[in-house]
Amino acid sequence: MKALVTGGGGFLGKNIVKQLCQRGVDVLSLARGSYPEVEKMGATSVRFDLCSRDGLDEILQGIDVVFHTAAKAGVWGPKETFWSINVHGTENLLKAAQQAGVKKFIYTSSPSAVWNGSDEENLREEDCPYPTSYLTTYPQTKAIAEQLVLQANSDSFATTALRPHLIWGPEDPHLIPRLLARAKKLRIVGDGNNKVGLTYVENAAYAHILAEKNLEPGSPNAGKAYFITDLQPVVLWEWINRLLVSVGKKPIKGKISVKTAYRVGAILEWLYRTFRISGEPKMTRFVAKQLACAHYYDLTAAKTDFGYTELVAPEEAWNQTIRYFG
Repeated sequence: MKALVTGGGGFLGKNIVKQLCQRGVDVLSLARGSYPEVEKMGATSVRFDLCSRDGLDEILQGIDVVFHTAAKAGVWGPKETFWSINVHGTENLLKAAQQAGVKKFIYTSSPSAVWNGSDEENLREEDCPYPTSYLTTYPQTKAIAEQLVLQANSDSFATTALRPHLIWGPEDPHLIPRLLARAKKLRIVGDGNNKVGLTYVENAAYAHILAEKNLEPGSPNAGKAYFITDLQPVVLWEWINRLLVSVGKKPIKGKISVKTAYRVGAILEWLYRTFRISGEPKMTRFVAKQLACAHYYDLTAAKTDFGYTELVAPEEAWNQTIRYFG
């Protein structure tokens, strides 16, 4: 089998590349930058920007399966950037994959694509329709791209989408570094008892491997999207404080109400937008809600349809992460 992994130099993409290479798969990693460490794993690396279609058809010749993890993530930034990469980039890749005769297409989506800004407690995929409005551009573009992927499913082109939530682990460039950098100024938003489903990066990558293994035209997971997290949710603020203490920082004790945090986020968004302030607001409406709401999911569909389970147990995942960041 020959696989293409977009975003192969990224946090999740690199772990998918690693697991594929360990299984003897011929892997082509596609990314905008250069990542020598990917080639050390045994993959071939190609630099390419998915915002362009030129040359993409040739790259996909001979590819059996595409793992599309590349995306513009974040809670702030120019709308056109999110649209060009997340929507138009996915459109380009889908069209080129179909033209080249690729058989399988696994898309990395996000639970935020179907999050309506309220608590989601042990919900199933069918309990979470796409919302009519979004608090920021990223989830909106992920929802549109996810729908494009699922609608492309056919008798000759099997597609599926996975929604890993809050990916963490060694080499995490996003979640944990942001928490550590802002620890002194963080406040518990809400009552601090909200549970969330986190996804250890090797478990997120393994979900993609399992999804591909069981994906074919007419299979249970063809044309469907799935929530992916570690098997047990955590109390978010307990987890954050355990992380901080484990790396020698003080735990967060101060609190702020959801209503106040949301209002502050709205004001900062207005200021940044109106006065074209560079950088990212320290609080946004989306972040306020994410930090206060429960969001964890029923994983029955993923377990049943393609055998999802954890590759790495919780304590081992924790120990590996603390060794890296400690």
